[in-house]
Amino acid sequence: SAVALDHLGPVVVNQDGTLSRISNWEAMTEIEKKNTLRVLGKRNKMRLEALKKERGE
Repeated sequence: SAVALDHLGPVVVNQDGTLSRISNWEAMTEIEKKNTLRVLGKRNKMRLEALKKERGE
């Protein structure tokens, strides 16, 4: 479950399918970033699967 990452932080897939970023990414500690990436990867995957199922893909 890859998460796109650059200086703005990871891409977040919202429940409605829109994309956003974590606004305080640069202020987070390394452990916070690591934990966020772990949780976000799983959540993004679940949300993408739910959106595909909802759209009949």
